[in-house]
Formats: sequence, structure tokens, C-alpha cells
Amino acid sequence: MADEFEPLIVAFCCNWCSYAGADNAGVGRRQMPPNFRIIRTMCSARIDPDFVLRALSKGADGVIVLGCHPADCHYIGGNYRARRRIALLRLVLEQYGFDPRRLKLEWVSASEGEKFQSTMVSFIDTIKALGPTPVKSAKTIAQEENAAAHAVKEA
Repeated sequence: MADEFEPLIVAFCCNWCSYAGADNAGVGRRQMPPNFRIIRTMCSARIDPDFVLRALSKGADGVIVLGCHPADCHYIGGNYRARRRIALLRLVLEQYGFDPRRLKLEWVSASEGEKFQSTMVSFIDTIKALGPTPVKSAKTIAQEENAAAHAVKEA
């Protein structure tokens, strides 16, 4: 029986709201999938498109950006800037052959541990349906080249 695909998700969380929402989910003992990694940022607007592209190029199957609800940003309009930036980045990803559903933006406040949990489960299910990332990691490429070299030597 083949192993079921378990995606690797990178979650960029705003320090003031969504990171606290993740903490709330943990304190509330909500069942969370183990296949995502949180990167804490001061604001969702601080997430440079390069961070997302780098995560995807290093083998992440999906990236989710979680920030404060509109009008609740600690830095006034950071979440509005993040929304525009992510919308443009999704268009760029689509031009390069990525399904834009591999990048998601969601608003989660500090008191919404249940929403954090349901958002992560839903996003992971979406990525599972899409399958593994189309980008091969350098490690995978090296393993394939190594296997091909051994096959040539044995032949």
C-alpha cells in the first residue's frame, strides 16, 4: 500500500493576532495536523513575496499567510497591503504553472483558536487534493542523479 501524501505547509503568522490564535488553539487542546511549520512575523505586511517563493522552491507544498482581520491591524493598514501583495503573487505563481490555491491568505484573531484549527485543516486538505509541489527539491534531484549514476555503473 502506498503511503498517503502528507504535504508540508509553511504558515506565516502575524505576531499580534494569528500567532496568538495558534497559541489559543494549542491551549484549547484542539486537534492539529503536524505537517505545518509556523514562522512568526510582526505583521502580515512584512511577508516579502521572496519568502513565499523561497518556501515553495525549497519544497513546501503550500504557503498560508495569516493576519489580523481588516481594520484590526496593529500597524493600521498592514493587512490591506498583505492582501494586495498576496493577490498579485497568486497571479505570478499561476503564470509559472503553480496552482494559485497553493498560496492562501486568511484573517485569524487572537481569540479564534477554533478558526485557526479549521483553517489549517481545510488548507492542508486542499493541498492534499492538489498533490505534491511541482518543484523538485535539490535533494530529490541529487538523489535521482545519484541513482542514475549507479544504474549506469552497474550496467
